[in-house]
Amino acid sequence: MTYWKNKVTLITGTRTIKPLKYTILIILTTLIMGTSFPVGKIGMLYAPPFLLMGIRYVLAGGLMALFLRKRPLPTGWQSWLKIILIGLFQSAGVMGCAYYSMNWITSGESAIITFTNPLLVIILSALLYRVTYRFSQWIGVMLGFIGIMLTFGWQMSFSPGTWIGFGGAISFAVSTLLIKRWGDGYDTFVLTAYQMLAGGAVLLLLSLCTEQPHFIVNATSVMVLLWLTLVCSIIQFSLWFYLLQHSDPAQTSSYLFLAPFFGVLSSWILLGEHVQWFALAGGLFIGVGIFLVNRRSSRMGNSVTYT
Repeated sequence: MTYWKNKVTLITGTRTIKPLKYTILIILTTLIMGTSFPVGKIGMLYAPPFLLMGIRYVLAGGLMALFLRKRPLPTGWQSWLKIILIGLFQSAGVMGCAYYSMNWITSGESAIITFTNPLLVIILSALLYRVTYRFSQWIGVMLGFIGIMLTFGWQMSFSPGTWIGFGGAISFAVSTLLIKRWGDGYDTFVLTAYQMLAGGAVLLLLSLCTEQPHFIVNATSVMVLLWLTLVCSIIQFSLWFYLLQHSDPAQTSSYLFLAPFFGVLSSWILLGEHVQWFALAGGLFIGVGIFLVNRRSSRMGNSVTYT
């Protein structure tokens, strides 16, 4: 499978995506992902995490399903089961764990753990699909992870929240590979809508079992919910699934290292949190890591090799 050819057009199967379009979409997607942490932190002042995430995904999935009602839906219970499984990992698993972990750790630590996903994607791809990567790509992933650690001041703690957050990172990696494996069989927007509905339903059930559900209604909480629903759910997931379906999942996942960096910047803007020098150093490491993961080898035409 060739990923770089002529004008560096990314190719997966017969589908193509131009590098400029790819770059714009991946930056926009990771920027949106980054804002979900400070915005979510604000939202948790008005609702517990499972309830907030459950409402977010049910609203987003329901709105999308309503607008997509004339599009063909998947047929057969196996097709629907795949959508439900993706929803369990992508919507319920990732953000459910990320937000619930904030009961013990900071939002920055939660972001660090959640976005170790690119390293896990490469490891799982190598173990499950026999994908081989260049040594420089492995170095790039490690540098990106170091950049995330620097971005948040290299402050980590081990508590129940640490392991819950790591569960979210594993869910992210699994959902990434499932989308790559099954996604071509679905309309991107239909998949986005119904996986959110499935994940949101699970989160609401968890809220009923583990929380005291409440939602304080005011202008701020409504704006937070609208942002999380429309931008961080509908737009973000649609862009993310589109990118995964048109590129190597490990290569695309490497750009997730940008998300916590954008999270720091959006936290500074929205919450007034001070940006330290190490955040800029972290951004440099992230950039170098992404370059190493995605650069063309002078002796190899492919970024990865499938055996």
